[in-house]
Amino acid sequence: MGIKAQNISKSFKNVTALKNISFDVKEGELFGLIGPDGAGKSTLFRILTTLLFADKGNATVAGFDVVEDYKNIRKNVGYMPGRFSLYQDLTVEENLEFYATIFGTTIEENYDLIKEIYIQIEPFKKRRAGKLSGGMKQKLALSCALIHKPKVLFLDEPTTGVDPVSRKEFWEMLKRLQQKGITILVSTPYMDEAELCDRIALIQHGKIMQIDTPQEIINHYPKNIYNISAENMHNLIECLNEYEHNYSVYPFGENVHYTDKRDLFNSQELYDFLQSKNLKDVEINNTIPTIEDVFMELTK
Repeated sequence: MGIKAQNISKSFKNVTALKNISFDVKEGELFGLIGPDGAGKSTLFRILTTLLFADKGNATVAGFDVVEDYKNIRKNVGYMPGRFSLYQDLTVEENLEFYATIFGTTIEENYDLIKEIYIQIEPFKKRRAGKLSGGMKQKLALSCALIHKPKVLFLDEPTTGVDPVSRKEFWEMLKRLQQKGITILVSTPYMDEAELCDRIALIQHGKIMQIDTPQEIINHYPKNIYNISAENMHNLIECLNEYEHNYSVYPFGENVHYTDKRDLFNSQELYDFLQSKNLKDVEINNTIPTIEDVFMELTK
């Protein structure tokens, strides 16, 4: 009763958006599709929500085939697209009433499901949707996607462009919705959000590279990672790229994540090399891999 996709492929003229995508989402699971813009996430969402036909493969959502049973799927899923797509000239209350009417229900009938979300925007229910802040628009869109009590919820990059506090609140809301038995498929380009999912699929260039729990994916990272900092980040990266034993070098926040080609890494040797390049305040520390480190490794 969750989601099952088998060998889904889709091309647009000369561009292949999806290449033999296969995965499943268990009933009641919070599953993340993790990848950058252009990875194929939105195309896959549009196929699974019956808005687009795949060139090849098949899929079921909530037990219904995406082609043969598209009407039943539309009745049983909630979809929150990446862009805010509600009617900006309608008020908060009018948008919610409109979507409830489309699905043959009322706000009152399913209010318990959206209550924790809607009470945060209810004071602004007479305000036009276009005048809401990013976080408020997000909560309204989620309320509209839930108003008919869907079995499966699709959220396509729901936190893009939203402030960190609203992002945190949003994921807390998803966890509470999951506890109510709703199956959730969420896509995001933010690697830190991956660790909030039960399982994730890492996707790039229309291909799924790895599927597992976030912790298991991290556990299988093959190398030791070192967190390196110095006074001048730009010079530090240039010097590390010059170092003959470097395997990977990329910025990570205010520091640099570095991996070495050798099994036996000598931090003092690297420290001396960076000192010889006149870098100041150099620090080298072993660190724990993240989903972002895994993603960078898989795309090398």
